[in-house]
Amino acid sequence: MSEISPLELDLTQLREAIAQGRYTAREVVETSLSRIETVDGDLHAFCTLDESAIAQAEDVDRRLSNGQAVGRLAGVPVAVKDLICTGGLRTTFGSRLYEDFIPEQDDIVVERLRAADAIILGKTNAAEFGYGATGGNHVFPTTRNPWNTALTSGGSSAGSGAAVAARMVPLALGSDGGGSVRIPASLCGVYGMKPSWGRVPLYPGCRDERFPGQSSWETLEHIGPLTRNAADAALALSVLCSPSSYDRHSIPSQDVQWELSDIEAMRGVRIAVTRDLGYALVDPEVGAAFDNAVNRLQSVVDCVEGKCPAVGSTERLLDTLVALETDRVGLKAMAANQGVQLDGWLRDILEREWNADQFTAALMERKRVANAMARFMGEFDFLLTPATATAAFPIGSSGPSEIAGRPVPPSAWTTFSPLANLTGLPAASVPVGYTSDGLPVGLQIMGRHLDDQGVLSLSALVEHLFPRDRWPGPELE
Repeated sequence: MSEISPLELDLTQLREAIAQGRYTAREVVETSLSRIETVDGDLHAFCTLDESAIAQAEDVDRRLSNGQAVGRLAGVPVAVKDLICTGGLRTTFGSRLYEDFIPEQDDIVVERLRAADAIILGKTNAAEFGYGATGGNHVFPTTRNPWNTALTSGGSSAGSGAAVAARMVPLALGSDGGGSVRIPASLCGVYGMKPSWGRVPLYPGCRDERFPGQSSWETLEHIGPLTRNAADAALALSVLCSPSSYDRHSIPSQDVQWELSDIEAMRGVRIAVTRDLGYALVDPEVGAAFDNAVNRLQSVVDCVEGKCPAVGSTERLLDTLVALETDRVGLKAMAANQGVQLDGWLRDILEREWNADQFTAALMERKRVANAMARFMGEFDFLLTPATATAAFPIGSSGPSEIAGRPVPPSAWTTFSPLANLTGLPAASVPVGYTSDGLPVGLQIMGRHLDDQGVLSLSALVEHLFPRDRWPGPELE
């Protein structure tokens, strides 16, 4: 093995090191498993480990030693959110309703990871069915933030964000129906990308009517990578993207170039920036980090203008659309049959009396929001906001009771993320600083329809302006 830990390398560097023989795949997997054993007792990022991981790695090593062709992620350990099906490996969706469920098949994205010879290390903890912006559920201990274990790592892809931040793996998959990739990326200080809707096909997730709860969020959900940087996310997406006959919403990917544009090519882009979307409260330290990021961008990009789209708050809209796309009948019946009490946001959705007029009004409002964003993005290439309105907060609550000294509902801290889900636009969170307590702050970059490459390229530019200078402990051995 090389003198440095393979976990010091990002995804792109690590796959090259394995291909060049500087590490064996088995060495890398054993190092990741050792790291998990060392740090995850406090963090609870992983909820299930795959006992076949070493055997997967040995198969890659055997083919490499024989000179056989291997995939683009050969030997790289990857974590998969527990809302994403893994054939033969326990997948609970964070719910007691599926506590012992073992899927018969992989999700499409897992199939593609395996085809690229990535090593599926295990499943990462998540909020129940993704109904929540933090990572708590009643099956596993709550995931904790690697920067401060008294605080939340965000959600619902809580474990995926913590696993990458704590350097257990260089790549983890999350799902994002209202910010669930970008929120933990922001709070954990890693890169998180929600690609354009349809870029990454979903099945069985959101599409299989046999599984109430898992089959929800059909027009909102995206699967995306959490990584250390934008280039690694581009590499992951180059493996994950392309249409599937199992997802009628999936779209071609031939129009995407996964090679990122350089700084000079980005100088002429037009960027709109808004600290509050015209209505939101933002923690002063988060706002200061956002302003600093904008100021640095203005030294590189020709056109950065303070302006926001006329969309207003989308919280109630998201809530109603989630209810519309939830199998309320199936979940109620399943919970009653098993004697399981559901709680939180999910219980509220199941217990409220909804009517067709509410759902119709929500569909019309979504069209208004999408059209307003289309007009706005005709003027700009990118829209920048804070990724979250606050940094991480204590575990045990759904959100801060106050922001900037004013009382707010618990969901107010996530106000910036749903817009990209309602419109299907690509969006990412990229780290741009820290609070005085050393907690990460993320910048959200939203791009034009299908401009995934643009979001990744601008993210790389921001990373150039804010080079990473720290990781949460403990240090790698």
